[in-house]
Formats: sequence, C-alpha cells, structure tokens
Amino acid sequence: QVQLVESGGGLVQAGESLTLSCEVSGRIIGLYAVGWFRLAPGKEREFVAGILWNGDNTAYGNSVKGRFTNSRDNAKKTVSLLMSNLKPEDTAIYNCAATYLNYKGGIPTTRRSYNYWGQGTQVTVSS
Repeated sequence: QVQLVESGGGLVQAGESLTLSCEVSGRIIGLYAVGWFRLAPGKEREFVAGILWNGDNTAYGNSVKGRFTNSRDNAKKTVSLLMSNLKPEDTAIYNCAATYLNYKGGIPTTRRSYNYWGQGTQVTVSS
C-alpha cells in the first residue's frame, strides 16, 4: 500500500499564495493518480485537483481553475498544489489521496475512487 503525508497548510490573507505538498511512500509501482480534496465545515468534501502519477494529465475543480496548479516531483516523490489568489472560501482541511485503479488516462474526481488518504492539513484564509 501507499502512505501519504500532507504539509504546508497555514494561515494566510486573501490574495496570497500557499503551496501544499503530499509526500508519497510505500508501494509506488502501479500507482495511478493522486488527488486533492478539501472539507470545510458545513460542506461536502470537494474535489480540488488531481494528477497522474505516471503522466502529466491533470484535472481541477471548477472553483479553483485558474488559481491552483498541481504538479509532481518524480525525484522527491511528492505532489504539490500551488494555491494562488486565495479566497476565504478556500478555507478547509485539505487531504491528498491515491488510487491504483486505472481510469485510462482520466483523473477520477470522486472520493470513492481513492482508497488511500493522508491525514490532512489545515488552510485558513482571512479577509
């Protein structure tokens, strides 16, 4: 199995940027994709971004398109989420998740598609 550890969360002001990292370890062979989800109080868990482990295909949730950028560092075995122009509504606990299921090049966007999850990191954006 794979282990995921998020880091980089914190408190920032609206309009600022923040980068989250997801360190991946354990079973790497066969890993298909890593996704980002966030959970805010009173809301359902929301898909934020995703990237193939063996490829550059990415996907983004509508609320973050144009502001967030997902990337992967092969040497460090990490997935990064650059969050720019942050808004108060971006405040949430962010989790990265992994799946071995092959979606033929596509990025799954539902939490059911991912069966390995990190512990989460808090992002708070003040106005």
